[in-house]
Amino acid sequence: MTYKFTIIVPVYNEEDNLERVEKELSNYLNIATVSTSILFVNDGSTDKSQALIEAICERNEAFDYILFKENKGLSAAIKAGFDYVDSELVGYIDSDLQTAPEDFNILLEHIDSYELVTGVRSNRKDSFVKNMSSKIANGIRRAFTHDGMDDTGCPLKVIKTDYAKRIPMFRGLHRFLPAMIMLQNGRVTQITVQHFPRMAGTAKFGLWNRLLGPLMDCFAYLWMKKKYINYEVSKSSK
Repeated sequence: MTYKFTIIVPVYNEEDNLERVEKELSNYLNIATVSTSILFVNDGSTDKSQALIEAICERNEAFDYILFKENKGLSAAIKAGFDYVDSELVGYIDSDLQTAPEDFNILLEHIDSYELVTGVRSNRKDSFVKNMSSKIANGIRRAFTHDGMDDTGCPLKVIKTDYAKRIPMFRGLHRFLPAMIMLQNGRVTQITVQHFPRMAGTAKFGLWNRLLGPLMDCFAYLWMKKKYINYEVSKSSK
């Protein structure tokens, strides 16, 4: 079957969440506004995640997976998903399901007018430290990138695949997706989505990842922006 939209699900040691992930995403496929498939990207999990993923994919025709030989991080998992998909649209959602798959339908309503539509988590159900560090990190990132986005860490996005595939690989990629689309002269917007507490497993990001790490990534982004080459082909004989 040919799918219009592929949802990437990065996984790293989420064995306690995967049964719920299967249920929630299967339910979403029944109400998705476009034909949709799921791609698990197992980022070198050391628990039982891979066995569970393979069982899920065997049971569900629209589910597939790729497995890293070793842990490479969230940005690598997302970029690998972009490289592997062949659908017109691509998105991603975290396997902790703190965002709702059904909200993809809200984002998809706007994708015809934009190259990236990202969620903004309303009434976040995270700790005070996590919320404050995210707000500070987002403020720092906006000052560097001028992308106008309030919550680039929201794990709910829809992107036109040809733009996603042109994003270069670098650590911290997941925080700069709107800015990287804008470098391609793409249009971006943000839409409010739901947010829920983590039900199982443990968060993979601490204070360093949410605050100090993104600050260093901003300098890398500025260098990349200065060196970035953007072109459009006006005519070809091929």
